Amino acid sequence: MRTDFDFPRTELVGPVVFRPDFNSNLVITANQAWSLFFTSGKEDKSLGFNTEAGRFFTNLLLALVVAGALWPLVFSNLA
Repeated sequence: MRTDFDFPRTELVGPVVFRPDFNSNLVITANQAWSLFFTSGKEDKSLGFNTEAGRFFTNLLLALVVAGALWPLVFSNLA
């Protein structure tokens, strides 16, 4: 996808995903994805470059999904 947005850095107030240097069809890391999620697309480097934070949030999300799926199965007979 090619964008024609070429704003100077001082005037760019939109999301980072529309900046020309971000949109070059590269695979983003988990840290960049979670940073974009937490900042509503405003910044992709807010979690830094350590991969542990991205893995932590991904594993936390998976654990919540598994716990939510198993909760009714385990505790359905208690009522």
